[in-house]
Amino acid sequence: MKKEYDFSKGIRGRFYNPDGEFNLPIYLEPEIAEFVQKLAEEKNVDRSQIVNRLLEKDKEIIEL
Repeated sequence: MKKEYDFSKGIRGRFYNPDGEFNLPIYLEPEIAEFVQKLAEEKNVDRSQIVNRLLEKDKEIIEL
């Protein structure tokens, strides 16, 4: 890295997007990730669909 950088020609807020959405990654423990992977392969669906379905069911149980 340089000791100093010249930002004199920079434009403040150039990449700011007030409507931007962030999808933060969720890291599963290896045992759970393996379970989800196997289940997704058996059902022939994407892993994220399996995780979303599991979370939806947990949400339903919690809301009872």
